[in-house]
Amino acid sequence: MAPNDAAIPRPMDSPPPRFRPFTARHLDVLTARAGLSAEQRLAVRAVAEVLPFRTNSHVVEELIDWSAAPDDPLYRLVFPQQDMLPASDVARITELLRRDAPRRQVQTVAHQIRMRLNPHPAGQVELNRPTLDGRPLNGMQHKYPETLLYFPRQAQTCHAYCSYCFRWAQFVGETELKIADDGDVSLLVSYLRAHPEITNVLFTGGDAMVLSAAVLRRYVEPLLALEQIESVRLGTKALAFWPWKFLSDPGAEDLLRLFEQVVAAGKNLSLMAHFSHPRELEPPVVQESVARIRGTGAVIRTQAPLIRSVNDDAGMWASLWRRQVRLGMVPYYMFVERDTGPVDYFAVPLARAYEIFRAAYADVSGLARTVRGPSMSATPGKVCVDGVVELSGRKLFALHMIQARDPGLVGRPFYAEYDPAAVWLSDLKPAFDDRFPFDEPAEGLL
Repeated sequence: MAPNDAAIPRPMDSPPPRFRPFTARHLDVLTARAGLSAEQRLAVRAVAEVLPFRTNSHVVEELIDWSAAPDDPLYRLVFPQQDMLPASDVARITELLRRDAPRRQVQTVAHQIRMRLNPHPAGQVELNRPTLDGRPLNGMQHKYPETLLYFPRQAQTCHAYCSYCFRWAQFVGETELKIADDGDVSLLVSYLRAHPEITNVLFTGGDAMVLSAAVLRRYVEPLLALEQIESVRLGTKALAFWPWKFLSDPGAEDLLRLFEQVVAAGKNLSLMAHFSHPRELEPPVVQESVARIRGTGAVIRTQAPLIRSVNDDAGMWASLWRRQVRLGMVPYYMFVERDTGPVDYFAVPLARAYEIFRAAYADVSGLARTVRGPSMSATPGKVCVDGVVELSGRKLFALHMIQARDPGLVGRPFYAEYDPAAVWLSDLKPAFDDRFPFDEPAEGLL
């Protein structure tokens, strides 16, 4: 038996299981199960003072291979790692914890560290917040003409947190970092009526599937009467981290009836499901949940970022996409890890990301080649790395924009100087001009 194994809370043995969250107060017991020493466990607790930690019984008992922890990829997917933060920052908080410093002092230091981690990448708050009659609208982002992102205030959590999550700032308890609505659904409808170019709404958070069926219905039903709305999207990791949401949780049947209602209204309903590793698809409960969701007429599109030490392997991605197709899901995106939080720990260089994507893409049938990537969700839009080419004797990155603030840039190829160490768009330099197509002209060149 692993150290302290008996002390770990267990899910109910008889179905249906009830949701059991594990938070930072369980970290010492859980990391002891992974074989970490007392000093290592203290360092992990220090990281968890800065970055969020939350998991649950399904992840702990069904997904993680504890015999391989702490190197197991599913363990790394959810547990803080000592190397996620600079050693000096970890040492600073570790010392505070060691001497049982006042919580306010620990929180002050944690806040200072968070502010250096680019908590809101791509200008997602300042650049994307819409207005209505001059009033800024909280909990909405309107980056692309046809798509509105909506953040219900009740969805500001997940069934478990991915350690790489680019929205980690939503979960650390700092009000000023949260993106959430004011609870007035009429503002959403009014904004949509004022912007007929919007054809689809993506509910996100957090995770849209932490909402009860009744709460989700209050947001979704008003959209069904809007002729302009073609698609309703629900961003979620629930199929991987708590698939019981769609089977035996209270309200599961009501949720599926709501899905049917959306489809019956002539709208496309898409679950934007995050699967980071093939093992997340193995439990029978996941496969049953997928079948029930598809039975409502909803579409499940799958996406995940490429993460070092979790899924940076072409064979793993090919297996992931093939399994998804067998279950009737549609591979959608491979993302590049965003420039926020512990990006230095998880980032894969763009050149290697392309090679992983290309090798995986070549190893699947055309049915799985609906996937796009590797894609960076950057300030100007979604930038896809198409490959490494030789032009005029120069080695270059070939790229194009899948989505853009300026729709006129979508699909137009452009080139950047090859840099084997580049991990994000900001690391690249234009190849044939002094700026990229989406950059503002330099002052004096207008």
